[in-house]
Amino acid sequence: MQRMTEPGQSSPDEENTSLVGGLLAGNRRALAKAITLAESTRPEHQQRAQKLLDAVLPQTGHSMRIGISGVPGVGKSTFIEALGMYLIEGGHRVAVLAVDPSSTVHGGSILGDKTRMELLSLRPEAFIRPSPSSGSLGGVAEHTREALLLCEAAGYDIIIVETVGVGQSETAVAGMTDAFVLLMLPNAGDDLQAIKKGIMELADLVVFNKADLDPAAAQLAAAQMRSALSMLHPASPNWQPPVLTLSATRKHGLADFWQAIETFRQTLTATGEFAARRRHQALAWMWQQIDSGLRSRFREHPGVKGALAELSVSVEAGTTTPAAAAQRLLGLVSHYL
Repeated sequence: MQRMTEPGQSSPDEENTSLVGGLLAGNRRALAKAITLAESTRPEHQQRAQKLLDAVLPQTGHSMRIGISGVPGVGKSTFIEALGMYLIEGGHRVAVLAVDPSSTVHGGSILGDKTRMELLSLRPEAFIRPSPSSGSLGGVAEHTREALLLCEAAGYDIIIVETVGVGQSETAVAGMTDAFVLLMLPNAGDDLQAIKKGIMELADLVVFNKADLDPAAAQLAAAQMRSALSMLHPASPNWQPPVLTLSATRKHGLADFWQAIETFRQTLTATGEFAARRRHQALAWMWQQIDSGLRSRFREHPGVKGALAELSVSVEAGTTTPAAAAQRLLGLVSHYL
């Protein structure tokens, strides 16, 4: 049902037109409102968000998208703030999409990244958007891809996605960014083994932060990492991930890091892999949307809603196997598939 517009009140289409104009003008308030619309679970908001994305899509795709992952305490926020300030001084506009973990008990998030990046948040050339993970896997929020496109439409040429930071499962960000950076501590010791090759194989750059605390340990850790990476299959056949050391707090090594990013982009662009990655990511996003849509429609099916509670009790009681319950529920919607 279409919402009735009160006298003197803007219609949803008029509000969208205004948002599009604000976005393309680089208005940070309009960008924040657009991302909030995309993150809403209300069906009418989702429809508006899709129209908004369709309208600004021609103005997207021109940024450098960088994913930053690493264990808690590695200094992701400090590194991103130092990098952001460095890039702004070089004439760039920087957007940071920071994902905070949501509580498994009450579902809330602290969303404290603007506090941790106080200097960067004050710059008009920067935009920082913290979002809750809300149970999404892979270290990113459910609508990070939409937020990324909206930031590009608003004219930000560097988009940084900071993941939750919970370990080896942080791989989803590699499927939505151009360069995936793994941030590590120089004195991590056996943490190298804990990370294993799942996330390391996806890394385009590996960076040891806080190298100023123990330079010798940082150089040793970097050498060990280079040796470990030489035994793995890199994410790209055209690029061997470099291993760098830096200190975000002292602003040391930022120029070398950015030069590595520039070289990475130039190398993959020359081979055609950069564009190919973007195409593959777009297809992966389509399938993720299909999976999400099917799951939602499955739960809303009248037959499923009627049988789900009873079958859930049976599975918890051990009188029905999870496989049998799943098959019965899927059978209720089999004529749709």
